Amino acid sequence: MASCVGANYSSGSDYTPVAEFYAEKSVFVTGGTGFMGKVLVEKLLRSCPKIKKIYLLMRPKRGQDVASRLTELTQSPLFETLRKERPQELNKIVPIVGDITEPELGISQTDQMLLCQMVSVVFHSAATVKFDEKLKLSVTINMLGTQQLVQLCHRMLGLVALVHVSTAYCNCERERVEETVYAPPADPGHVVALVQTLPDELVDRITPHLVVHRPNTYTFTKALAEDMLIKESGNLPVAIVRPSIVLSSVREPVKGWVDNWNGPNGIVAAVGKGIFRTMLGSGDKVADLVPVDTVINLMIVCAWRTHLRRDQGVVVYNCCTGQQNPITWKRFVKSSFKYMRKHPFTEVVWYPGGDITSNRLKHNVLTLMQHRAPAVLMDLVSRTTGNKPMMVRVQNKLEKAAACLEYFTTRQWSFADDNVQALCLLLSPEDRRTFDFDVKNIDWDAYIESYVLGIRRFLFKESPETLPKSRSLLKRLHIIHILTQVVAVFFMWRFLFSRSEVLRGLWRRIVDLLTRAARLLAIA
Repeated sequence: MASCVGANYSSGSDYTPVAEFYAEKSVFVTGGTGFMGKVLVEKLLRSCPKIKKIYLLMRPKRGQDVASRLTELTQSPLFETLRKERPQELNKIVPIVGDITEPELGISQTDQMLLCQMVSVVFHSAATVKFDEKLKLSVTINMLGTQQLVQLCHRMLGLVALVHVSTAYCNCERERVEETVYAPPADPGHVVALVQTLPDELVDRITPHLVVHRPNTYTFTKALAEDMLIKESGNLPVAIVRPSIVLSSVREPVKGWVDNWNGPNGIVAAVGKGIFRTMLGSGDKVADLVPVDTVINLMIVCAWRTHLRRDQGVVVYNCCTGQQNPITWKRFVKSSFKYMRKHPFTEVVWYPGGDITSNRLKHNVLTLMQHRAPAVLMDLVSRTTGNKPMMVRVQNKLEKAAACLEYFTTRQWSFADDNVQALCLLLSPEDRRTFDFDVKNIDWDAYIESYVLGIRRFLFKESPETLPKSRSLLKRLHIIHILTQVVAVFFMWRFLFSRSEVLRGLWRRIVDLLTRAARLLAIA
């Protein structure tokens, strides 16, 4: 594999810096209120100061209009640097009322005309990322949403790049995944026709037969969406970015930033609280994790590159870490424990511990003993004290989330990343620093520490001032944890000893040997 170190960058006069490429250009973003979309918008405003406008597809939600949602978005910790240093940049964000599930994306004719006249670059990151989403909704968002966006892009007069966000796991039935669009697992047109004509109940029943070798509707529909994109994009300048498992930011704009409980986040948070201790997986398998700002930097540079090679067809970029900087699940789990104990969360229920195991029987036994039984006991105590029981419900959600991850923690893939590496070689040293997507630069130990701190700060909303008290509690829980293990071993030994003649005979022989050894030492 090529390395981004010692690059092929040519400092000729024809080199256009990435930030300059975006100068006086307007960008349209779908999924801009999602995890990745927020980071994309912030990075474009902060690192491409001459950008003209960022049009953000938004829909009213939970009684909030788009103006209120936009204010809430820009007031989040993610935009703190911009708010302090260059608040005027936030005025470049223009909300476009719409809905990815509606015909023509729910965008008014007036706004469609605006986008078609003004937009030069499109980032399509809107998707349902729920693994267990109903097939009909997954098709509507991931496939039909993509189709309708492409139709809109065909009408954009000055479009120079369309960057579509897919997933590295859309071809998860293959152990080796190249940077190419493979034949779809089913005919996209037939799947769309099925979900649009059949009753919802029947669609739900036939979903397992349609998905077949895929673990969920997410990977299935994202594969179909890629095929639809290829067939319908025509001569549009298109790039596809496929990230693997996206976690918190490694560096920008705030280390450890994360804003959702999806994927491993919820599991790690529960482990840190001491209420989740066992998970099915192969510790020696590579955990292909990638920071969100790494993916966003690649997306921004992909648009720059797509403009330069618009006549060379659709290019796929696998944004993954397994080839260049692998980390195993075992190391990830071990490091997570290390930093959960160094920076403990508040109100921890039990000392964080446990393991990832590939033995299903062992996992089921541990689930019963360490998850189910304590949850039932805690709910029983809650009922007797007049509080609302909730731990069984929490465990049900956690085990469902762990089951969704199980497919990915028990397998390993090899994702080719030649296009990503070649793209890195084209950048100037300055652009490589500003838009760093070289995964070899990730220090996993430091990253996991910032990840745990990010969960503590951004998900649990716990301030650094609570750390001394949390550490004091954790020390007490550690002592209780050790004492509990000693007591458990003692009673288990007593139980077996009282019922096994073999154990009693073995114990007598051990005592006899120790007695003889003591006598010999005394004589000597």
